[in-house]
Amino acid sequence: MPVQLDVSTNLLSLAVDDSGVATLELDDPTASVNKISGETLNAFTEALDILDAQADLTGLVFTSGKPASFIVGADLEMLQNFEIPADARKLSGEAHDLGRRVRSLDVPTVAALHGPVMGGGLEMALNCDYRIASTANATKMALPEVQLGLLPGGGGTQLLPRLVGLQQALTLMLTGKNVYPEKARRMGLVDALIHPPGLTAAARRAAQQLARGELSPDREDGSWGDRLLESNPVSRRVIYQQAGKRTEQRTRGNYPAPPRIIDAVRTGLEQGLEQGLETEQRHFGDLVFTPESQALVSLFFAKRSAEKNPMPDAARSVDTVGVLGAGLMGSGIAQVTTENGPSVVLKDQSLDLAAQGKKSVWEAFEAQRAKGIINAFTRDQRTERVVPTADYAPLRACDLVIEAVPEELSIKHDVLSDVEDVVGPNTVLASNTSALPITQIAEGVDDPSRVLGMHYFSPVPDIPLLEIVMTEQTSDTALATAYAAGLAQGKTVIVVRDGPGFYTTRILALYMNEALLLFDAGAEVEAVDEAMKDAGFPMGPFELFDLVGLDVAAKITDIMGDALADARVTISDSAARLAETDLLGQKTNVGFYRYDADDAADDKDPEGVNEGVYHFTDAPTRSTPPAEAIQDRLLLMMVNEAVRCLEDGVLRAPIDGDLGAVFGLGFPPFRGGPFRHVDREGPGTIVDALERLEARHGDRFRPAERLRTQAAQEAFFYD
Repeated sequence: MPVQLDVSTNLLSLAVDDSGVATLELDDPTASVNKISGETLNAFTEALDILDAQADLTGLVFTSGKPASFIVGADLEMLQNFEIPADARKLSGEAHDLGRRVRSLDVPTVAALHGPVMGGGLEMALNCDYRIASTANATKMALPEVQLGLLPGGGGTQLLPRLVGLQQALTLMLTGKNVYPEKARRMGLVDALIHPPGLTAAARRAAQQLARGELSPDREDGSWGDRLLESNPVSRRVIYQQAGKRTEQRTRGNYPAPPRIIDAVRTGLEQGLEQGLETEQRHFGDLVFTPESQALVSLFFAKRSAEKNPMPDAARSVDTVGVLGAGLMGSGIAQVTTENGPSVVLKDQSLDLAAQGKKSVWEAFEAQRAKGIINAFTRDQRTERVVPTADYAPLRACDLVIEAVPEELSIKHDVLSDVEDVVGPNTVLASNTSALPITQIAEGVDDPSRVLGMHYFSPVPDIPLLEIVMTEQTSDTALATAYAAGLAQGKTVIVVRDGPGFYTTRILALYMNEALLLFDAGAEVEAVDEAMKDAGFPMGPFELFDLVGLDVAAKITDIMGDALADARVTISDSAARLAETDLLGQKTNVGFYRYDADDAADDKDPEGVNEGVYHFTDAPTRSTPPAEAIQDRLLLMMVNEAVRCLEDGVLRAPIDGDLGAVFGLGFPPFRGGPFRHVDREGPGTIVDALERLEARHGDRFRPAERLRTQAAQEAFFYD
């Protein structure tokens, strides 16, 4: 019978069983998940002090009292309260001290891992002699600090390379990617896997067997080539250099954390563990106070706030979702819906088309199974919740119906009217449109209060944003229900008011239009794209034109041109003229760039610029402005229009604007979003830059009145 040991904190419990194995269970009663904080580290230290006094102790198991997670990382609110880098370094040093104590214990230590094991949680587990993880789909491990502009500060830069090898460790730390149980076992990150119900008991058994010498970690040392490459300082230098080059290519030097991660790892492997820990501690303190990290952390909190339905009591339960259109968008919506519980009725014009959509869902889940993210049972269970149909009748049971049909108002009117004839009075009707005003779409149904926009981004499973568009007539119940459905799909949700292009399409359209105006004036396609990637965008505007299709872009331009064609806006017709000649981009293998016709990828790599596009401009010669001038024009066009959206009431708050731009459009995360960017640069600086552009290029750069006010009052969008 386990004996409970007295601890002074309510953050954890400590018990020793008859075999002498102690179980330390962390369970913060004030939070839904466990986090690493100063209090947590103190609680662990107290527990170790108590265990040091125990006679006949044979082993120690670290586990979580939370049913769905282990430890999800550091308490970021605590980091935001630090006043100087020394505060952050002190926390890192305390984590290092705790790790040293765990590694120096005379008894074997085992970490029992289930659910998310993130950041400081994984670092805590790395200090243990043995790690056993559950096979649950929810179990995943990562050191994601780089995504917050930080590096692992609890010893991760030193312990992970020594456990899984230099190359694998750098990949994990420089990308922050998740590792799922099967891969974690193969790479040596965990030593054993077991079904969730037996996890803690298996961890205790492992501790006993380790103590008796009956068990030892069976870890592969990697391939012969990897071992050879990582075996001496000269060849390791090549790995550091290659990692630096790849990171520089990916980040364009906009993020300070990756080179410091490489430096901490290199210091530890070349100069010893203690020197590496000291370097990690120093870099961690510095990074906490970089503007890039502060912007990324602010986005983290903004995203977390968007993951709470502001009107939960008004939402109706959504057990079945209807999706009209089984193409790329429709099948993507079906996938993220069934992935998280509800059933889907997937309708298209024929049963064959609908079945093809279901097949696409299966293929997506099969890809996850092949990567070890889910098992075959989960793949099949999720797929079977998708019911293909060519008829409207099965939609009768749906609580929410989302149309993803072509961007033609008449088509949307027809399908929603047909749906309304079938479904019950409480069914919410949503349109996945990127530009058509929802108010006009709602004119096709008898009850416009049930209609709203649910604007997804392609590819739906990969882009986290959902932009919900409400009209003056949209009911609170419809809005709350759609919000709840979006959260259930795993989306970051923002709510905006109706208008041409809503928020995201509106600011993106003017950004893309400005790129076309540069093109019309003679700028080279590749130079513009490179400049914007250097500014932090994931792809250049002309690459994006080719990805979404110039026909789609031309249609959006028409809609936005009609809405915004006033004295301050100059609309380019280049996209329409290119589309008329079948230069549509990736779908026809030629647009601004040329593509391999045999490449079946959804997002192809360009083979080179299509020089023929330059015949569509009147510019006598190619003349490309400096990269900084390109960046100013495109970036500030988007920022200025975002502020106008706030002025116009399309946006309800700056936080929605930042989330929408970053998570929907790829606005550089290290800038924090358009509104954070204004605050960081200073409203006066932004106004001055826009006025210079206005003097040179015309009224379309006239600063938004809200910006002028902010500059005059020296006020900011955020406190």
